[in-house]
This record gives sequence, structure tokens and C-alpha cells, in this order.
Amino acid sequence: DARGATGRITAQHARALAEIEATQFDQLMVLLDADPVETNARIEIFNTDGSSAEACGNGMRCVALSELEGRGGRQQRYETAAGDVAVIAESAERIMVDMGEPRLKWDEIPLSDPFNDTKRIELQIGPIDDPILHSPSVCSMGNPHAIFWVDDVDAYDLGRTGPLLEHHPQFPEGANISIAQVDSPTSARVRTWERGAGLTKACGTAACATLVSGVRLRKLERTARIVLPGGPLDITWDEASNHVLMTGPAELERTGTATFHADGSVTIP
Repeated sequence: DARGATGRITAQHARALAEIEATQFDQLMVLLDADPVETNARIEIFNTDGSSAEACGNGMRCVALSELEGRGGRQQRYETAAGDVAVIAESAERIMVDMGEPRLKWDEIPLSDPFNDTKRIELQIGPIDDPILHSPSVCSMGNPHAIFWVDDVDAYDLGRTGPLLEHHPQFPEGANISIAQVDSPTSARVRTWERGAGLTKACGTAACATLVSGVRLRKLERTARIVLPGGPLDITWDEASNHVLMTGPAELERTGTATFHADGSVTIP
């Protein structure tokens, strides 16, 4: 929470903070003074490598929990690089984030090559006659995602293939890489290599992108439970509004104060 503070938290600060064992993270959510004032805060999001992220669904639930008993209240709204995000925090166990509309056109995601249909695109890794992964679904939930459909999410070394695909030339801004296994029309399992962060236990925007892509391919219904290594999320792609709604819990691990120095270093008392 940097609202009211002077100075600026930078990419160098994010990298320094990620190296401190007590504060290791996937995303650093920085709360800044809101403009316009109708929102609770403006949020900047940093990955562990210092790069910026436009959206972070799980991070928004964590922010909402931290604000639930403070100035935020039950209904909250935040300004992000992906647009304003509305949150309804019923309790720590049930926080719903309106993730907005999915972006499905190739130049909105974005991709390097034009594809008329982004439900599946021509992309593979491995030998041409026996690729390891191929034909992903692609979309943007404020950040780019590629979802590869597999029979067993545990059968792939995502730590090896993820970084290769994250920086594939097809993704000029990089991409979050997920493998998804459909168990039923209302349930799927997902593992994600997160752009700028690496293997993650949970990625909210990946869960949303999986649900949207699964609906487009008629693999999933418009409401489904997406199970991530860190736990399940309930995702709905609302037909009337075209918005994707993500519901899940958040849990406070610790609180503290960090000092961000002008030279880019960070200290914690």
C-alpha cells in the first residue's frame, strides 16, 4: 500500500523484493492513489523479474481481502492497466472479481500473425511429426494466454516447455502458458507457466482464459470449476454481459513494512 507515499516503486525494487526469502511472490500489487477518486486505488503490478503485468486475478482477491476490513468495504473498484476492475468481497472464503470481457481477436491478444479463428492456432513445440504440445487456444484476459489441451496435466514438464513458449515469436508481448485437462463439462485441471514469474501454484487470469477457451471449443460449460495446484476457482463467462467472473478465497499470510530506497534496494525491519 503506497497510497500517500512519496517516490515510486520501480522494476528494480520488485526484483530486489523478490530475492528476499520472507517476501517471495508471483506478483507484487502496488496500491497507489486513485485517479479518478471513484476507485479505491490505482494498482501497478510487477512480476518477479521486474516486468509489468496488466492484470492479476488472484492478486486482486488478495488486495480485496486486505481492504475488506479497512477503507475498501464489501464492494470495491480498482484502476489497472487492463481497465477498471470491480470486486465483491463477501468474506475471505468468497471473493468475486469481475475480470471483464475476454479479447479474442488475434491483434487484441496480441499475436504476431493474423488468425481468423483463435479457438485453435497453428503452433507447436517439439518434432513436427510428434510435437510435445500443439494447437493451443489463445485469448487475452488483460494479458495474453495460450492454453494447450492435454489428457494429463501431470505428464508434461512445464518448467522446460513453458519458458520456450512464453517467448515464442508468435507472442510479441510474451504469453502465459497453460496446459488444461478437461474432467467434465463443469471441471478442468490447469497448470500454468506465468509470464515473467515462472511456474505458479495459481493464476486467476489463466483459469478465466481456460474457461473461455473451453466454452468456445464446447469442452466446458459457461460455469465451471477450474482446479489449479494451489486450489480451485469458480469461473463463469456470463452470456448477457460477456464478462468473466472469478470467485475464490484469499488468505493473509503476514503483514509488515518495507523500505524502498532510491538506489533500487529494499530492506525489511
